[in-house]
Amino acid sequence: MSLALPAIAIEASGSVGRWRRALAVWIDAVEDGWAVPALIVGFVAVWMVYFSIAYLGGDLHQDVIETWSLGRSFDWGSTKHPPLMGWAAWAWTTVFPLTNWSFNLLALTNAAVGLFAVDLITRRFARGDKRLVVLLLLMLLPVYQLHAQRFNANAVLLSSWPLATWCFLRSLETRHVGWAIAVGLTGALAMLGKYYSVFLIASFAVAALCHGERRAYFTSPAPWIAALSGLVALAPHIYWLATTGAQPFSHAIEHHVGKTAVAALVEGSGFLLAMAGIAGIPGLIWLAMTRPRPTRVLNDALSLDSGLRLLAMISIGTVVFPALVSIVFGTDMPPLWGLQGVFLFVIVIVCGASYHAPRDITINLAAATIAIAAFAATVVAPFHAVYRNYVPLNEGRNFYEPAVTELDRLWQTASNGVLPAVGGDDGLAFAAAFYSPDHPHYEMALVHPHELQPPSEALTAQGWAALCYDTDISCISGMQAAAAQARRSVRADFTLRTKLFGLEGASQGFVALIVPPETAAPVDGAPSGGLDLSARRRMPSTAN
Repeated sequence: MSLALPAIAIEASGSVGRWRRALAVWIDAVEDGWAVPALIVGFVAVWMVYFSIAYLGGDLHQDVIETWSLGRSFDWGSTKHPPLMGWAAWAWTTVFPLTNWSFNLLALTNAAVGLFAVDLITRRFARGDKRLVVLLLLMLLPVYQLHAQRFNANAVLLSSWPLATWCFLRSLETRHVGWAIAVGLTGALAMLGKYYSVFLIASFAVAALCHGERRAYFTSPAPWIAALSGLVALAPHIYWLATTGAQPFSHAIEHHVGKTAVAALVEGSGFLLAMAGIAGIPGLIWLAMTRPRPTRVLNDALSLDSGLRLLAMISIGTVVFPALVSIVFGTDMPPLWGLQGVFLFVIVIVCGASYHAPRDITINLAAATIAIAAFAATVVAPFHAVYRNYVPLNEGRNFYEPAVTELDRLWQTASNGVLPAVGGDDGLAFAAAFYSPDHPHYEMALVHPHELQPPSEALTAQGWAALCYDTDISCISGMQAAAAQARRSVRADFTLRTKLFGLEGASQGFVALIVPPETAAPVDGAPSGGLDLSARRRMPSTAN
């Protein structure tokens, strides 16, 4: 692999020479302060175009609308996750509308903050071209756009981990009180994003213990102020955990613990190999750009300066600790959970090298990154939109909003009031909470049919609605059992069909169950009691 083949083009005349000279001018401006922000803003703009086109026929991922639903109030936790992702969604929607494009912009803004924080770290070890190379290598991975789009507990770590790492570096270097408080607060922020961040905090501690100035650091107030400020910031959440039964831990234990010893060994080993492969992609590209002698690579690895050695220890810890926990405790450990830490390896690989990539090769890397993003936005995105019109997304996202629209119509037929609560299939329930103009509350008692509990009398009295896919027998039977406890209820079957640019695509059947408020008058022609299993409707084709 080589990025050097078209290097002579910079001397050429014509359009190729002009755009290469423009890229050279941009790279020269890194230390002027505008080149990196321009790169990050351009990254956000291009991938916003991609999301807007690629998902013309699809709505937000279930994780994203779950994030909004869990963050509708400014609580200190939820049944499944720490509160940071919900806080971010709550704060965002105080300014931006509740739309698909708004949450795509939130996801990319979060990624942009993470990339900017990565540059804050990089500039402590490198200047000029290398700062851009680090960001460009990260942008070649599908982490800060495709992974970031699913704005959830994993995605919020894309910004919080680099910020915490930057503050930790400054705290260890300066041992000032301000930076100690900053590392405590940003570390707490990362923990409030996902408890997985305990591996980052543990890596900070181990790296500091292995650092050459560990005596000066641990005899100073800095680490203890950091720990205290972090605990103070986490205290409300810890209190919430203690008073609510630590629900996120119960959820994690129930869903992610219990592997056999052999399965756990495979899981932990697979995590290590996958993370090595992911971090190895930018590493191999860097080696292809620079083509150093193997002995020089080894010498550089053994002679890292103290700051980069600290980063290397942190990066290793964030991979080894999760793998060990998976093996010892038999937990799930998908590589998806570790993607936010890849930046650590890239900074060490690029900034730890005593050699530089030739300017022409850096221009080639920038051109390749820009070309891939432009190709994705102009070619891949339309193809993806058309393809998903005929082959829907696995999560059912092609049908979320139109299914909710029909559910609203059915509810208004049964009741003139606002739809208060919704259940059924997990994703469809979150979609109803998000896309319905009534924004009903996601009601846990009405989802997860295998865990279904009888709805309370208050919930039955105020009324509720549920959506299931027509092939999900468990969901339908659970909702029917819940609806049977009400004075009256209505079932309606309907089918939706995707349509894009006038082209009809895939179809999907749904079952809606409506329990009107007990004070509502019966619908004309509808039974006054019992579950109406015969009230079946079929919708005409509906466009996404």
